Amino acid sequence: MPAIAASITTPPQEPAAGPWRAISEDDFARVVREGAPASAARPWIVAIDGRSASGKSTLAERLTRLTMRSAIVHTDDIAWNEPLFAWGTLLSEHVLGPLRRGEGVRFSPPAWAQHGRDGAIEVPAGLDVVVVEGVGAAQRELSELIDTTVWVQSDFATAQTRGIERDIAQGVNGSAEHATAFWHEWMAAELRFLADQRPWERAQVVVAGTPTIRLDEHQVAVAPGPL
Repeated sequence: MPAIAASITTPPQEPAAGPWRAISEDDFARVVREGAPASAARPWIVAIDGRSASGKSTLAERLTRLTMRSAIVHTDDIAWNEPLFAWGTLLSEHVLGPLRRGEGVRFSPPAWAQHGRDGAIEVPAGLDVVVVEGVGAAQRELSELIDTTVWVQSDFATAQTRGIERDIAQGVNGSAEHATAFWHEWMAAELRFLADQRPWERAQVVVAGTPTIRLDEHQVAVAPGPL
């Protein structure tokens, strides 16, 4: 059973969501696909946005488990070794644009070759749902390419603690000292970016990444959007 937070504290620019209510995973999947045609030549594109370590990846995985023909695109893969939050054009032109045209995607961002990363971002044609998850997934410049936006609201301090712990455990930014320093540098840029973008104002549904109500393992806490 997910842990219950006493409250959710957000940065000043982000309004607190509520009232929260528990719904089943199946109902959540129906909410995010509301308006999707029964038969379409392209996938329904869902953007899951939220602050770092808010629970976006976990929510994306839960959503795609409920949809047989689905895939996840992680913005971290698009943003890898790109300037901070300057990768929106790559996502729109090489991923979202082709998906909206009903095409499959096979895209190696230019930084991958420059820095020796093999492979490509691949999404086959013929899917029902494609979930794009990550900080900035619902930036306003992509609005016309996204069908449903989900904002994951989380307690700021809790997300920071689990984000730093995750990075230290994965060793992605060096030592514990370096990982903590990188987190604070990243968060300064993220706060500025999200304060300007205000993606929660474009969300059809808001999900609690640190829920304050009791849930079972097959439920999520939601609030009406936009905020």
